[in-house]
Amino acid sequence: MHVVVVGCGRVGSELAGALERQNHTVAVVDKRADAFRRLPTGFAGYRIVGFGFDRDTLVEAGIESASALAAVTSGDNSNIMTARVGRETFGVEQVVARIYDPRRAEIYQRLGIPTVATVSWTTDQVLRRLTPNSRPTEWTDGTGSLALVERDLPAGWTGRPLAEISDGREFALVAVTRTGIARLPDPQLLGQGGDILHFMAKTASLQELDGRLAETESFGGH
Repeated sequence: MHVVVVGCGRVGSELAGALERQNHTVAVVDKRADAFRRLPTGFAGYRIVGFGFDRDTLVEAGIESASALAAVTSGDNSNIMTARVGRETFGVEQVVARIYDPRRAEIYQRLGIPTVATVSWTTDQVLRRLTPNSRPTEWTDGTGSLALVERDLPAGWTGRPLAEISDGREFALVAVTRTGIARLPDPQLLGQGGDILHFMAKTASLQELDGRLAETESFGGH
């Protein structure tokens, strides 16, 4: 497929190289011609000097036949404008915008524009390590109705089948990290001290999930 990447900084250049290695055709847009020096040696894609939110520039980059558009410049406003032009003017279905301000990223996700908020991701990772008892969200869908969350294994589940935790309707165990290695759960997997549980859950049911875990912890103490 043909992909348009707007922004040839570190992220854009690495993304363009990765896409080309997957046998996609790639057009890279940047307002500065010297930015293209960051592209991998031997990069065979198109290089277009211009602004990503300019329609003529996008047409030159092949947006009319593109299957995807990534706006990854250093400016939130430019990225959002580019993403909206790609989606609303040219009908590109797969669009993503890099947003530094996590509050703005959340707003645009709710408007149907997938975003990558670097600051938000980094903050969650730091919080997870600084405050082990905190409950950060690893991911939410664009509507905010589903979330991927991480929980420590309660003492009451040590030695018990982890598959029994899943509700199946409101939350489900999707992965377990044990001794630093992530694995998919199976019906026979028993809880072990130090396990980190990863759940996909309805955001409205997170309190129910925590209550369920608290009940099992209390059960295990008897």
